Amino acid sequence: MKIIFYSAKNAQPWLEAIAVALPDAEVWLWTPACAQRQADYAVIWTPPAELFATQRDLKAVFNIGAGVDGVMALPNLPRGLPLVRLNDAGMATQMAEYVCHALIRHTREFDLYAVQAKERRWKLRRPVNRAAFPVGVMGLGSIGARVAGAVAAFGYPTFGWSRSPKSLPGITAFSGQDRFDDFLHAVRVLVCMLPLTPETEGILNASTLSKLKPNGYLINVARGRHLVEEDLLALLDDGTLAGAAIDVVRREPLPADHAFWTHPKITLTPHISAVTLREESVAQIAGKIRALERGEDIDGVVDFQRGY
Repeated sequence: MKIIFYSAKNAQPWLEAIAVALPDAEVWLWTPACAQRQADYAVIWTPPAELFATQRDLKAVFNIGAGVDGVMALPNLPRGLPLVRLNDAGMATQMAEYVCHALIRHTREFDLYAVQAKERRWKLRRPVNRAAFPVGVMGLGSIGARVAGAVAAFGYPTFGWSRSPKSLPGITAFSGQDRFDDFLHAVRVLVCMLPLTPETEGILNASTLSKLKPNGYLINVARGRHLVEEDLLALLDDGTLAGAAIDVVRREPLPADHAFWTHPKITLTPHISAVTLREESVAQIAGKIRALERGEDIDGVVDFQRGY
């Protein structure tokens, strides 16, 4: 078994971990210098297009991450080859932590308490009424479902929306484009967990965000291109939205002159809501490679038509 690995940084720890998990495999770092050396499997993160132009014997490609929009945009990616994404690999818990932290910080007004502390003012604010903050999670895959469950566990009314019908305990689920507006009208805090596809790019815009309950709040931890940034700024400035927690932006790193840095209603983090955990990821990838070698089906294979 031959495996190539590619990542623009921190490659050596991954190579070592894959070699330990699959001791019978021959593992090497793909570079242009060894481009003609053929492999059975590729484990990649943001690879150059020429990688797929030179590999003719691949059985599957494993993407180190849950989002595959970047890989699918490569012109040389063979569409008949299984592209496999990580199902979770430790990211779901991190994402649930981030979303619940952002939600609770907003609903319990911790930002205002921080201002009061700087001003040396000891003042109690009104206790939170969770029923007044229904939360909607867009995208109910393995990670989105975990996030929705975590939100519901804190007692917030929790709604979910997905392309296909889902049934999750404690979650009121909507599905399909014909129920999208019903979902938006039901929630005050909107969490975006969607994969990035041509259909979902720009889905967080003036039209959709204006349909939230009054003083809505946005938490975007999916992809920057889901959000029309100018629309968000306008809705914050005119009072339609109360605020936003933004972890992903269209251009990363965010330019120093971008309005998000200084907007008083935006909490900004540098794409850290969930990071890929090497140990968990390698264990999952190794298990799936073994299954493929035995001729078994695996989950996490991307549907190219859907884009995830």
